[in-house]
Amino acid sequence: MSDTWITAGKVRARITDTGALEVRCHGLTTQTKYYKGLLKEFFRKDFPPLRPGFGDYSVHIVMEYTGEAPWMDLDNLAKALLDSLTGNVFEDDHQVARLLVERRVGEREGIWLSAAAME
Repeated sequence: MSDTWITAGKVRARITDTGALEVRCHGLTTQTKYYKGLLKEFFRKDFPPLRPGFGDYSVHIVMEYTGEAPWMDLDNLAKALLDSLTGNVFEDDHQVARLLVERRVGEREGIWLSAAAME
C-alpha cells in the first residue's frame, strides 16, 4: 500500500515509503471538531486498518487557506486531528513528542498532516 492514495469524499491518505501516515482533507471550516469525526469515520470505513504503535511520534499539521486567513485556533485544530489519530496511529496522543502546527497560504484550502514514529 506504500505511496498509494486512498480517497473517500474530502479525505485522502497514504502510508509513505518511510512508513509515515500522510493525510489530506480538502476544504476548511472553523468548526475544528468536524475534522475529528470526518477522519475517524474515514479510518473506520475506508482506510485499511492500522495497528496503533507504541513509542514517540512526530506530527506535522498544516492548515492551508486562500484569501484571508480564517479565524481558527490552531491549538483546537491540532487537538481534533490528534484525537482522530488516537487508536489508529498511536494508542494515545500523549505519545506525540514533537508537534508542529502551522497556517499558510496555499493553492487550495484544506488540512494536511503527517504522523510518523520517531527513531
